[in-house]
Amino acid sequence: MAISFLNGDVSDLCLGKPAIRWIPASAKVSDAVTALKRSGETHISVWTFDNITNESSECVGKICLTDVICFLCKEENLANPLKAVEAQISEILPKVPSIVRHLEPNSSLLEAIDCILEGTQNLVIPIQNHRSTFARKKFPNKPFSFDSTHCNGREYCWLTQEDIVRFLLNSIGVFSPIPGMTIESLHLIEHDIMTVNYLEPASSTLDYLSRSLVEQTSVAVIDEANRLVGEISPVTLACCDELVAAAISTLLAGDLLAYIDCGGPPEYLVELVRMRLEERNFGAMLELMEEFSNSSTASLSSSCSSDDESGSSFCGSSGRNSPGRSSEAIVCYPWSSLVAVMIQALAHRLSCVWVVEEDHTLVGTVTFAGMLKVFRSVVGVNLKREFI
Repeated sequence: MAISFLNGDVSDLCLGKPAIRWIPASAKVSDAVTALKRSGETHISVWTFDNITNESSECVGKICLTDVICFLCKEENLANPLKAVEAQISEILPKVPSIVRHLEPNSSLLEAIDCILEGTQNLVIPIQNHRSTFARKKFPNKPFSFDSTHCNGREYCWLTQEDIVRFLLNSIGVFSPIPGMTIESLHLIEHDIMTVNYLEPASSTLDYLSRSLVEQTSVAVIDEANRLVGEISPVTLACCDELVAAAISTLLAGDLLAYIDCGGPPEYLVELVRMRLEERNFGAMLELMEEFSNSSTASLSSSCSSDDESGSSFCGSSGRNSPGRSSEAIVCYPWSSLVAVMIQALAHRLSCVWVVEEDHTLVGTVTFAGMLKVFRSVVGVNLKREFI
């Protein structure tokens, strides 16, 4: 029964999903920042662009604000952030093959899972039953767009690991008794995790953050006894302003947790960041922080309106461009059942859940990809039985 279930079309998972927003691969980093803030989405798709037909042709990746933040954390970009955001987004696009992959609507769910297990994060699926008379739109003169139309007037949607896990949860009985088994007995706990001591510089996590973007995980912040204190998550950073790059470059990991928490940065940490930027002669970044903190909501709104015309970057508030997420880590235990961890991850919109002992000692993590591997293995076992 599990085999026939996973052989269903992926189009079943796409019902009601919105068309993805996009920008061309030739756009600037500033365009990506503006597009992300306007859309309110965590990621925006990046497409190749045909100058002859004046249309986009293929999705080659995706950009989130955390990509921009990691880029701005480089020493030379902290010294001149306004120059940095004029770079093409190809400079910050993850150099990982097949992180985004096109798939037809009649492809099976099993094919989609196989793509994810091969490293794909987002599947690009054409939206079916769209109006056949939908006019082919041209790319506007501005360097970025919210046009969701791509090849030959077709629209596309994202299909993510979360979408597939949610779909499987809705039919979890098909896979009984596996969902009721513990994550430990299913060998779901991944021990190769990224950790940083809370007294270490937050900048020491930059390589980890780049890796976590690719692997859809997070960086655990621990104490001397290997107890979990919190996490630095790409999802949490994506809810912050891009100038959080200054905090990452100047604060300790433990202080960064307080800075990026959903309540907003404490004033004493904001002042500490300013002081350290001044000490390191990062005057341009300091000026941007001062400009944002001294601007009222009205003046920011007016600034954004003028920026819309010029395509400028850094249009938005000095705090967050969307509701913040807590830096508190969500945890489970080795004896937690698979279905319980699935529900927990989906409820918090997380792609990974930390595994700890009762005393909060860090054991490892459970990821969506790991969960999908378990469900995929059920099909492999059943196929073997058919040929015995």
